[in-house]
Amino acid sequence: MSETKSLSTKPYLLRALYEWCYDNGYTPHIAVWVNEHTRVPMQFVQDNQIVLSISAAATKDLQIDAEWISFHARFQGESQEIWIPTGHVMGIFAKETGEGMGFEVEEWQPKDAAESAPAKPKKKKNLKLVK
Repeated sequence: MSETKSLSTKPYLLRALYEWCYDNGYTPHIAVWVNEHTRVPMQFVQDNQIVLSISAAATKDLQIDAEWISFHARFQGESQEIWIPTGHVMGIFAKETGEGMGFEVEEWQPKDAAESAPAKPKKKKNLKLVK
């Protein structure tokens, strides 16, 4: 019997906890480990970490898939495109209560040398989270 690598549970848990926050009227936030493969506003990064709201009020076009979390958000009045490898999420939690879940960081690795970190990953047709 050949072994196949199963998909990570992290994106499924992130989507479930995102929904749980909304069902309870909470504001979902993610804590992210930042490196050269992460596209976030660097002026807000401290100790290679950033905390971001992923609420519907704070984001536009939020997508959470197997490899990437992406969305548009405004920082100091300027719209920015955010790309985070799903493996770089250290936790998701409700801002109001702190309840949520922590995760181990899984450093994103390009599949081949042609891929460069800050380059925009290809968008896949996925279901969108809509609230």
